[in-house]
Amino acid sequence: MKSYARKSFRNKKGVEPIVATVIITGAIIALVTAAMIFANNLLTATVAQGDFNSAKQFMQTVAMQIDDVAWQMGQTETVSYSSTYGTVNVLNGALKYTITMTNATGSTPYTFTTGIIYFYMPVSYYSISNSYFSQIWPSQVLNPVNDGSTAPVATVFAVEKIPLNGSYIRVVAAPVIRLIPSNITSTSYYTLYLPMLSLAGSPMVAQSITLKGNSISVHTQNNLKSITITVNFPISGFDQTFFNFALGGGWTKYSNGTISELLTVSQGSVAQLYTASVSVSLGANV
Repeated sequence: MKSYARKSFRNKKGVEPIVATVIITGAIIALVTAAMIFANNLLTATVAQGDFNSAKQFMQTVAMQIDDVAWQMGQTETVSYSSTYGTVNVLNGALKYTITMTNATGSTPYTFTTGIIYFYMPVSYYSISNSYFSQIWPSQVLNPVNDGSTAPVATVFAVEKIPLNGSYIRVVAAPVIRLIPSNITSTSYYTLYLPMLSLAGSPMVAQSITLKGNSISVHTQNNLKSITITVNFPISGFDQTFFNFALGGGWTKYSNGTISELLTVSQGSVAQLYTASVSVSLGANV
């Protein structure tokens, strides 16, 4: 009996180091796995943040190229980008501009729709916060109409608005109107420029955007009394809270979401409205 007891005791002493080794090994594996997951998530977040920061500069370049190609028919420019987790797209008809010119004989409305270009990335890869907005270019938040010969014809901003056609953070290039007032002898002139973007194709064989100026139209009205600019947002969710236009001065926001401004013009002035059709190809191999 005593011999059996001593043998059992020896067996227990032999098992204990094995159990301890298994426990320690399991703990090490768990720690290594957790460390690998953390490192992978950190790497993903770092790469995605780099993609997002690069997209800001990329979309600013795109906005500048819009101005370059819009007023030269046949002019083509391609801008390349590099991204692991993001891509670009065009949302056709995202903005609807109506320019109404009024003189002694009545009012003449001119209505145009334009798309927007945007880089987007799932917030599962990179997120700042819901309702995040940051003006990128130019530095000040723009009205839909901006004065001066150097005023841009596109504004660039970053926005995270969830949910909105999925959960994404976006960098957007959106067309706006450039207004140049001038005087020749005793007559005041108001020249307006508006590019209109539309998707031409998405071969997606490269990470690039190709812009092409297709046509230019000119609309003229004499003896003006006023000019009214109205902006509608035809696509649900892509409204004033998305574009965040500055609504100072004479801008009014209506209950249906439309925004409008009555421009003060000199009596008997002349307005010239230039609109340009710009096609956008995504991922063309050029």
